[in-house]
Amino acid sequence: MAVNCFNCQYFFVTWDPKSPRGCKAYGFKTRELPSTVVRRSSGMECLKFEPKKGADRR
Repeated sequence: MAVNCFNCQYFFVTWDPKSPRGCKAYGFKTRELPSTVVRRSSGMECLKFEPKKGADRR
């Protein structure tokens, strides 16, 4: 199952138009979804995913 960063407590939106999305757990900003960068870099799904409290877990 693919990780949905929008439901993760570590996901954040930045003001940087070149890197509008970020991950507090891994400490980086990116143009893509952070989970895509993690999967491409490590070959594994994100291991830091933590659902937001009250988030729908679809």
